Amino acid sequence: MSTATPSGTSVATSPEVQDIGYGRVFADFYDRLLPHDGSAEQTAGVLASWHPGGATLELGVGTGRVAVPLARLVGEVVGVDSSPEMLRRLCETVDATGAPVTPVHGDIRTYADDSRYGLVYCVCATLSLVCDPAEQRTAVARAARQLAPGGTLVVETHNPGFVTALHEGRARTSFFIPYAEPGAGVQTYSTLIPGGLWHASHLVHGGGRVSIGTEVTRLTTAEDVDSYAADAGLVLVSRHGDWTGGPFLPEGSGVHISRYRRPASGEERS
Repeated sequence: MSTATPSGTSVATSPEVQDIGYGRVFADFYDRLLPHDGSAEQTAGVLASWHPGGATLELGVGTGRVAVPLARLVGEVVGVDSSPEMLRRLCETVDATGAPVTPVHGDIRTYADDSRYGLVYCVCATLSLVCDPAEQRTAVARAARQLAPGGTLVVETHNPGFVTALHEGRARTSFFIPYAEPGAGVQTYSTLIPGGLWHASHLVHGGGRVSIGTEVTRLTTAEDVDSYAADAGLVLVSRHGDWTGGPFLPEGSGVHISRYRRPASGEERS
């Protein structure tokens, strides 16, 4: 099987790849879910500045929101995603822009290829869509094995402290994030599920219509990711609370962004 656009870019898909269905829900409006405010380009710029050289791999590429601007800065990006719907959108973007992004149908928990990458990154809370902590650990271990010696792994996901603070002691809450375009924004109905899960239903307003999507993610702490990375032989380099380089605040930062390095052969870990 394959997914393709009319102009020809295609990617082979496999029924063996487990897909949680995120793309079936969000692909048609994912690019409206996040604002067009330059944040993707900013993320790409930071990732490029952390790139030690060599090849680039994104785990959870989605529609290419970050991979496309990053590819303009560093060259080809291999983008892995389990959703055929998301990959179809990415193919459309590749055809329209000529961006050097190679879509690959794969599961971040099991993906492996014969390349070694200078930069592997997993952003936009993709890791938290894996709700089993053991499978999260496996995904980070897989990512670490794809790194070249001296390579960099970057993981960004929601900050549980911030999410919990939004609820102010309640199990359920809602909030609205306005966008720059008139009448545009996202209304989120948020529920904390016992066991560390987060149920969020998003109503995306814009263009005279409303789109609805629901997701369940794991509230993954920075310490969780540190543990996974350490077990995979990686060393923490830095942590930030946003893509401007701001410090990580346990309750004030919406996300945590962690950068790890695979020591080169013979290099001591600290």
